Amino acid sequence: MKTIVAMPAYNVAETLEKTYYALPERLRTHILLGNNCSEDDTVEVARKLGIQVITHEKNHGYGGNLKRIYREALRQGADVVVEVHPDYQYEPSVADLLVEYVERGHFDVIQANRIRSRAESLAGGMPLYRYFGNRALTIFENVWFGVTFGEWHSGMRAYHARVLEALPLESYPDTHAFASDILMDCVMYGFRVGEVPVPVRYEKDSSSVPVAGLFAYTARTVAAALKRPPWRKMPVRK
Repeated sequence: MKTIVAMPAYNVAETLEKTYYALPERLRTHILLGNNCSEDDTVEVARKLGIQVITHEKNHGYGGNLKRIYREALRQGADVVVEVHPDYQYEPSVADLLVEYVERGHFDVIQANRIRSRAESLAGGMPLYRYFGNRALTIFENVWFGVTFGEWHSGMRAYHARVLEALPLESYPDTHAFASDILMDCVMYGFRVGEVPVPVRYEKDSSSVPVAGLFAYTARTVAAALKRPPWRKMPVRK
């Protein structure tokens, strides 16, 4: 099966090479980096590493970037697409574990769970306000959709191509809310979703929603969930 690594990127010149070499070697063959109008040497570093770069005409936001990378990955014949952030926040060395679950047919979607325990999350540098915000939203979403995910807002996931082909990607926001919306529809469409724990590190180069934006993100996530009543699930998986 052909696996493509999707890297949404904005000003990651300082961490891209470190992320690349932390990836399992077999995943370095096919990488698509979506360049969201970086103002540093992201493109130069990527090309030096042999990474295929898609340069957007403007910054399309986190979600808008992923939409374009996913479409291109499908066009290039990907069987599995795994999202890996090139800011080195999520541990890249476990990306193949996510892929293996999908390749072996156990799950359609597998995500990295940052919240295995409070102590581990905070030890990795996750701010306290982010931890409790994530916990509150995840509890609500789990109760609403009838699942028990460790979190709903992961930025590291592997998808079987049939999932990305079936979901209405263009209907999702271009912001960080993309991560929550797409997972909601994975559940609503009846795809098998699993997760594995992943170490994370929060450093100055890590991508994150600003504090002020978290309130808008929370309101947007709750509204998106309410538009998807769990009794209206639309299973399409065969």
